[in-house]
Amino acid sequence: MIRCVIWTAILFWMLTVPSFSLNLTAHEACELTTNPSFCKWVLQPQERSDLGGYSQYLLSQSLSHAARVSDLIQRSLIGKAMQGSGAWLGALQDCLLLSQLNTKYLNSTFTTLKAINGAAGLAINKADDVHTLLSAVVTNQETCHDGLKKARRSQHGDDLQHLVANGSELYRTSLTMFARSRDLKGPRKREGGGDLLHELRVRRDGMPHWLNDNKLFRFGSSGRSEEELSARGRLRKHGKVVVAQDGSGHFRSINEAIAAAPEDMHPRNGYHVIRIKAGVYEEYVRIRQSYRNIMLVGDGMRRTIITGSRSAAGGFDIFNSATLAVWGDNFMAIGITIRNTAGPAMGQALAVLNGGDKSVFYRCGFEGYQDTLCVHSRSQFYRECNIYGTVDFIFGDAAAVFQRCNIYVRKPLPGQANMVTAQARTDPHNKTGIAIIHSNILATPELEVAAARGEVQSYLGRPWKEYSRTVVMLSNIGGFINPAGWSPWAGDFALRTLYYGEYRNRGAGASTRHRVKWPGYHLMSVADARKFTVGRFIDGGTWLPATKVPFSLGL
Repeated sequence: MIRCVIWTAILFWMLTVPSFSLNLTAHEACELTTNPSFCKWVLQPQERSDLGGYSQYLLSQSLSHAARVSDLIQRSLIGKAMQGSGAWLGALQDCLLLSQLNTKYLNSTFTTLKAINGAAGLAINKADDVHTLLSAVVTNQETCHDGLKKARRSQHGDDLQHLVANGSELYRTSLTMFARSRDLKGPRKREGGGDLLHELRVRRDGMPHWLNDNKLFRFGSSGRSEEELSARGRLRKHGKVVVAQDGSGHFRSINEAIAAAPEDMHPRNGYHVIRIKAGVYEEYVRIRQSYRNIMLVGDGMRRTIITGSRSAAGGFDIFNSATLAVWGDNFMAIGITIRNTAGPAMGQALAVLNGGDKSVFYRCGFEGYQDTLCVHSRSQFYRECNIYGTVDFIFGDAAAVFQRCNIYVRKPLPGQANMVTAQARTDPHNKTGIAIIHSNILATPELEVAAARGEVQSYLGRPWKEYSRTVVMLSNIGGFINPAGWSPWAGDFALRTLYYGEYRNRGAGASTRHRVKWPGYHLMSVADARKFTVGRFIDGGTWLPATKVPFSLGL
């Protein structure tokens, strides 16, 4: 008790003293983290420093660790593991991708902090970017660890799992130290206004009027006419291509168009636009991390459809089951539906896996059953989208906002319960969560009948990970949702550490009278709700205007 009071006093002093360069022992600094003993073990060789200095040291150790993980995985892939099971090989390949992403994110973070001498000197938007990157590192490591545990094999696998587990602690400690050093700046002013920045004129087909503007399709180009750019060999350097199955465009498949796109395009060059004409495209589309600023524009969610049928039961891991997987930053999709038609009996079967930072889906459809949409990591925005599914069908650990979307819950297998969300936050300092705002949560007609008969129970979500965070605000909730609202994952797991909130919802299923009584469940105040708006939760005021999609910054 005395120890708790002492460290509470230390924390209060640290957060109120005006200096940003407080000198602390490693012992003092580590008491502010979620795993002090591990932190002290890592920082033991360090001389007295401030939180920024300790943060930089932890990041340097994290970088070294990420490189070791990548090296071990690569050796595993070219060694005896090549003779292992498909599940194990899939887990290794996923971990290799994630460790490479972590190396990239950590390198960027370390360089930024070293240049300005710690988090206290960062501009707000840069500090938020770093916080998002470190949160993604923790999420990536957790995803890798989960995959290895599920596909576990041999002593060789045990060694890798042990290394990855140690990395999870190291990355969480780095995240916590950065978050604590940010606190030294005190209150920060953020974008948070409630006005819609701009509406869009809409064509008869429901698509935004600005898609008719040829200037959009010259983003990233030299401004030459489309005719001048029609030569296939020059498409890599310019900003618009057309995909059409009938041969009337530059390509017949989406993957061909992406392969010809410029890699690592700078945001100041705008978007590389891939126009996808109406049709059903049976493809598995991958937007790799090297493809930034890619925009896919369809002819409307009922007319341009990308479809696949991979599933866990069919032998594909969670990453490779996705019809569309996004890892590149600043990705946009407009007027497209992405489907996974595997069906409810095939288990996990993703339509979309999204790990792209500052990614936007506008007027898109997501159709599947279990695990339809994985909001894996980083900052994401969904506007006026239709999302269909059954079990955990919006899941992952991004900072994801759904605004004016329609979320349709389908009829699951007999004996199954529906879960709209399964958020996967693993650390209290992760800048992540799912925010559903001004949206509709509705049952499909088939589920309405089953729910009226008492055959199916449906819930707003359940905690996949210990610090799961999901809020539903100003939304219409259908009467098919169980009055308790939320479901446990297993026993009392995470019920104290999660954050589930509701704010001024409406509809037959919106009453909070019989909601769960968990410590982590909240009837939110307006101050609570504002923390999860587009302006504050994903810092939308700094990057969404460039996308030209409509959005509200506040409530």
